[in-house]
Amino acid sequence: MKSLLTLCIASSLLLGACAQQTGYRPTVDTYNDPNASRLDFDLQECEQIAQHAGGNTMKDAAIGGAVGGAVGAATGAASGAIYGNRAGTGALAGGAIGALGGAAVQGYKSDAKYKKAYRNCMRNRGHNVID
Repeated sequence: MKSLLTLCIASSLLLGACAQQTGYRPTVDTYNDPNASRLDFDLQECEQIAQHAGGNTMKDAAIGGAVGGAVGAATGAASGAIYGNRAGTGALAGGAIGALGGAAVQGYKSDAKYKKAYRNCMRNRGHNVID
């Protein structure tokens, strides 16, 4: 059961890391864009700014996994104790599920911050960003 917990935590961290900054580039409509000649330069600069604003995915996923694991373990231990005198098994299962969920949520939030910062940067530079 402990190896299952370790596998779930490792998988959640990997999943959270893959979720962010996977080559996303906002779609820009260059029609009537007075800054169209600067598009490639602005895309590069805004990507760097967005990476900084998005945070560190591995760190965020690890924190989310730790918090989710702790909450899940506590919940699992309590329900295991109430419903069958198996607090240890409940804690392990709850911890694994909580760690996976917490890491995935934090990875998604980090990715959303990255994309929002990228789009805002491009809009602030005068480009018509579609998505």
